[in-house]
Amino acid sequence: MKCNQLLTLTLLGLGVSAHAQENQCPAPVDSSDLVLREAGSGIEVKALKTEVEQDRLAEFVGKVQIISDSAQINAQQARIDKVSQQLNASGNIRYQDEQIKVSSEDVQLDFQSGELSLDSTEYRMLGINGRGKAERIGLSREKGIELEDVSFTTCPAGQEDWQMVASSITLSPGDIWGEAKHARFYLMDIPVLYLPYFRFPVTDQRQTGLLFPQISSSDSTGLSYEQPIYWNIAENYDATFSPRAMVNRGVQLKTEFRYLTQQHGGQLDLEYLQHDRREVNEDPRYFYRFVHKGSFAPGWQVNFNINGISDDNYIVDLGSDFYNRADTHLYRNAGIQYHTDNLSFSADIRDFQLIGNHPDSYRALPELKLDYVQPWFANVDFNLHSELTYFDSAEKNAPAATRFHIAPGLSWSRFENWGEFVAETTLLQTNYRQQDAEVYGLEEDVSRTIGRARLYGGMTFERPGSWFGSDITQTLEPKIQYLYTSYQDQTNIGLYDTTRLQNNFAGLFRGQEFTGLDRISDTNQITLGLTSRFLDENDQEQFRLSLGQIFYLSDNRVLEAHKDTNRSALAGELDWRLGSKWFVHSEVQMDSASSKLDKSSLSLDYQMSENKLVQISHRYVRELSGEQIDQLGVTASWPINPNWHWVGRWYKDMNSHRTIESYAGVQYESCCWSIQFVTQRYLNNRFDQTGGQSTNTFESGIALKFIFKGMGSGNTARALLNDGLFGYRQPYFLNE
Repeated sequence: MKCNQLLTLTLLGLGVSAHAQENQCPAPVDSSDLVLREAGSGIEVKALKTEVEQDRLAEFVGKVQIISDSAQINAQQARIDKVSQQLNASGNIRYQDEQIKVSSEDVQLDFQSGELSLDSTEYRMLGINGRGKAERIGLSREKGIELEDVSFTTCPAGQEDWQMVASSITLSPGDIWGEAKHARFYLMDIPVLYLPYFRFPVTDQRQTGLLFPQISSSDSTGLSYEQPIYWNIAENYDATFSPRAMVNRGVQLKTEFRYLTQQHGGQLDLEYLQHDRREVNEDPRYFYRFVHKGSFAPGWQVNFNINGISDDNYIVDLGSDFYNRADTHLYRNAGIQYHTDNLSFSADIRDFQLIGNHPDSYRALPELKLDYVQPWFANVDFNLHSELTYFDSAEKNAPAATRFHIAPGLSWSRFENWGEFVAETTLLQTNYRQQDAEVYGLEEDVSRTIGRARLYGGMTFERPGSWFGSDITQTLEPKIQYLYTSYQDQTNIGLYDTTRLQNNFAGLFRGQEFTGLDRISDTNQITLGLTSRFLDENDQEQFRLSLGQIFYLSDNRVLEAHKDTNRSALAGELDWRLGSKWFVHSEVQMDSASSKLDKSSLSLDYQMSENKLVQISHRYVRELSGEQIDQLGVTASWPINPNWHWVGRWYKDMNSHRTIESYAGVQYESCCWSIQFVTQRYLNNRFDQTGGQSTNTFESGIALKFIFKGMGSGNTARALLNDGLFGYRQPYFLNE
C-alpha cells in the first residue's frame, strides 16, 4: 500500500493549478470521508463474510474494506494468499488516498515486492478538478509507476472540451519528472498536437520547460509569435528566454534573469534585435534593464535601477513590459541608504536617458542626504536636513554646479482626537559653486540664507445628522496655516532640479511652491481649508468635501513665484459613495481672479464585483506646456454570460474631436480552457529624425491567447482585466 504516493504525485503533476468557476464547474472533491489507520499499524480488512483456510488463505465477500495507514480499497470480494503473499480484489473497486480516487475492475498487490496493479481505471483528483482514465496502473518500489493508455482533462464529465491522451506515462522513484510517450492533445475531439515523447513536472516546483506562447499582430510588427522558454537554474536563480518572430521586423530575443538570496534580490532583462527589416540603417536595436535591492549590514540598504534603449522609437515599435510610449525618460539610479530611529542617510546617483526631443534635465552625480531628528522636551523636536549634490547636464550650453544645503529647525506639535497643532521655525542655508557662471549671467559662488516660520492648526467637530433617511455623523474640520519665508535675491542661481508645483487641496498646505531648492519663494500668507465628512453607523465614510485657498498678505519678490492676484486658485475635492456600488470622485482648481477653470477631473464608477465595473471620466487642464487638455474616457469590464467576458476602454480628445485610444478584449472561459482575443487602436507617437513626435498616425493591433486550464494556468479573467484596462483605478477607497 506504500506505492500509492507515486500514483498521487504523477497525476498531480498533470493537473496543477486547475480552476473551477463558481456556479458552473463542479466543485473539487475533498477527502473528508477517508479513514486511515495509524502509521505502522499494518492492514485492516473488513467484510460481511470471511473464510480462512488453515491460516494460509483468506477470502472476503461483501462490502470488503481494506485499510492501511496511507490508502483505502473498497471491493465486493478479496482474496489474500499468505503463501504467495498476494492480494486480489475485484468487483466495483474503489481506491482512495488523501489526494486521489480511483475506480477499477481488478486490483492485485504483491506484499513482498510492493507491486500494485489496477486495471480498467477511472481516476479523479481530490482538491482540484482533474480526472481521466487509464487501462492499467502499475506501481512498484523499484520501478515506480506506469500508466498505460492514460487520459487527462480538467473538464467535467460529458464536456471534455480538451484532453490529453498518452500511450504510457512513467515516473521513477524519487524523480520529479514524468515521461509521456505518444501524447496527443485534443480540442473538441480534434487532434491539435502530437508529441512522440515529452517530460513534465510532477510537483508544483518550478521546472525547466516551455511556457504558453504569445501571438499578436499589429501594423508595426505584423504577425508576432513569442515562445518563452523557462530555465530553472537553481532554487534561487532562474531565467526565461523568449524568441519572438515578427513578420515585419525579424527575430528578437528577450531574456530575463532573476536571483534571490537572503539579503539581496534582483532582475536583469535584455532584449536584442540584430536587424530590423523596417529600418533603413543596419544598427542593432536593444533594451536593457537591471534592478537590484539588498541589505549588506544592519540598517544599510543598496539599490540599482538601470535602464537603456538603442533608439527613441524602440518602445513605440517593439513595445515594452516596463515602459509605455508616453514615457520621456529611462531612469538610471544607484544608491545606498542607512536608517536608524533618529538618523537617515542616503547616497544616490540619479541619471537618465532622454526619449525624443525633450529638454535635457540635470543629473545628480551624486546626491548625498542626511536627516536627523532628536526629541528634546515638552513635544519639542530638533530637526536637521542637509544635502550635498553635484549637478551636470549633457547639454553643452548648461552650467554645472555643486550645491550644499543645511536646514536646522525646531518644531513643537500636539496631536489629539479633536485636533492638531504644529509650530515650526527653520533656517535654510544654501551654498552654490557654479561652473562657467559668468557665461550664463550667474555668479560662481553664491550663499543664500533664508528663515522660515510655520504655524498650523486643525480641529474636528462632530454632530449627529441624517443622510437620505439614514443616521450619520457629520464632521466639520477647519484648518488654518500661517507661513512666513524671508526674501533673498536668487536670480544669480541656475535652475538645476526646480520646477513649479501644481496645487491641489493637500498641496495648499505644502508650504513650498517649487520642487528642489534652487528657488525658495518668499511668503507671507494664510491658508484656509475646510473638510466635511458624512460617516454612517459603521464609521464608513459616505461623503467628503474639501475646499481650500491661500491668501497672500504681501507680493512675492522672487520672480518665478510672482502672482497677479492676492489669493491662489480655489481648490476643491469631492468623494461620494452614492451607494454600495456607485462612486464619484472629483478635483477642481478655479482661478479666483478670472473665475475660469484651471484644472478639473471627474470620474463616475460603478463596481458590482471585481470583474464587473464601468468608469466614465473626464480630465481638463486649461494650460499645460502650452497646450490644453480636454479628454473624455470610458472604461468597462462586464461578463456577457457565465462563459463570455468583455473589457474595453475608449478615450476621445474633445479639442481635436477624435478618438485617441480604443481597446476591446473578449474572453471565453469554461472550466477547463479559455481563449482571449484583444484588439486596440492608439496614437502611434513615433519620433521623427529631429526627435519630434507624430500626433496624426495611429497604430492598430490584435492579440490571441489560448490556455488549457490546469496545465500551468492561473486566473485568466483577472489577467485580461489587468491587461485591458490600462491604468484603471477606482479613484478612492473609503475606509478600506
